[in-house]
Amino acid sequence: MSCGFHAAMLLVLSGVAAVSTSAQQVATPAILNKVGIAQNLNARIPPDLVFRDETGKFVRIGDFFGQKPIVLSLVYFDCPALCTEVLNGELRTMKAISLDLGKDFEAVTVSFEPRDTPALAKAKRDVYAGQYGRPEAADHWHFLTGEQQSIDALTNVAGFRYAYDSSIRQYAHAAAILVLTPDGRIDRYFYGVQYPARDVRLGLVEASEGKIGTLTDHALLYCYQYDPMTGKYGVVVMNVLRAAGGLTVLVLGIFMTMMFLRERKRPSSVSQAAGAKTR
Repeated sequence: MSCGFHAAMLLVLSGVAAVSTSAQQVATPAILNKVGIAQNLNARIPPDLVFRDETGKFVRIGDFFGQKPIVLSLVYFDCPALCTEVLNGELRTMKAISLDLGKDFEAVTVSFEPRDTPALAKAKRDVYAGQYGRPEAADHWHFLTGEQQSIDALTNVAGFRYAYDSSIRQYAHAAAILVLTPDGRIDRYFYGVQYPARDVRLGLVEASEGKIGTLTDHALLYCYQYDPMTGKYGVVVMNVLRAAGGLTVLVLGIFMTMMFLRERKRPSSVSQAAGAKTR
């Protein structure tokens, strides 16, 4: 056979090997097929689910429902990597927004590892509430542990799917935080480990049904709309145009009113001047 033929065969075999190697690299591990988040917007977290707080006391998750929206995070406390990044991202965002933990919203972090203990929960609470650095944070960022039954009920409603990998003795899981309404309904999901401060603030304001936030926040909610596919707020063009049109009409109305009042005053001034000349 010719050298050209051998060279062509080598190129083909090299291409097949490269494709095979590439396919192996992009193949998804089977365990990840069990992991993900299925959005259950407006689903209500069962308030009677029992967990333990940082002191070991039994509490119902509904004990934290009430008058304020809630930031909910699902992690496990001896996670070597991703859970720490979720909590770090949550902390950064809560520090970046002007809304205050305790005054404006609550935070609840629940471990989905049934072997986690209240002592571990307290250690995590002390670290993160301490770094948050605002008064009484430790009383309003709750770190809970629980039995498998309560964990399953909570994660099922939240649409949070995870799996235990016995080969490395770790959990495979997704990364996200949730915003709940004061009565415990799921209102927003924010994905990943970095949560834009503007989006989370708007999510909390929206979940509170107008009970927290400024006039600027409520104006922004008119122009921005939550996209459940991306977990972010995007500009609603039509609402922006309507707002701009309304502002233009308002400015024109003020301008026309001022011009009308000015014209009404002018004849009076002319008459006064004429009278002064006559005298």
